[in-house]
Amino acid sequence: MLTGSCLCGKVAFTVEGPLPDLYQCHCSLCRKVTGSANNTATLVATSRFRWTRGEESIRSFVRDTGYRNDFCACCGSTVPNLMRSGETMWIPAGLLDEPVGAAVTKHLFVASKADWDEIGGTGQRFAGLPDRLP
Repeated sequence: MLTGSCLCGKVAFTVEGPLPDLYQCHCSLCRKVTGSANNTATLVATSRFRWTRGEESIRSFVRDTGYRNDFCACCGSTVPNLMRSGETMWIPAGLLDEPVGAAVTKHLFVASKADWDEIGGTGQRFAGLPDRLP
């Protein structure tokens, strides 16, 4: 069982079982929401995800395009959110409290990465969004 929480600790969750591999998205929206070169995350089945506290503290920002960012109303940390399919939860890797035992295997939207972004590692690189994420 993995645990995760926001910066202030008001929002917390658990994920059962090992995580699938991680991906990093280098698009301009992910750069803006994180303030960094990329957003590292994974997707897990909703059946493996549970909120343990603070769900009432979550707020959402949704762009006209459907891009969504859920965040803690207290500290502003991006938090997990339910994907449009309703079958998977998007999990920001930086919220996890312990080692995850997963690796970054995909880099998304590298065609629009920041000019100062140096992508390392051996993960596959995709100009945009691949057909399948981890």
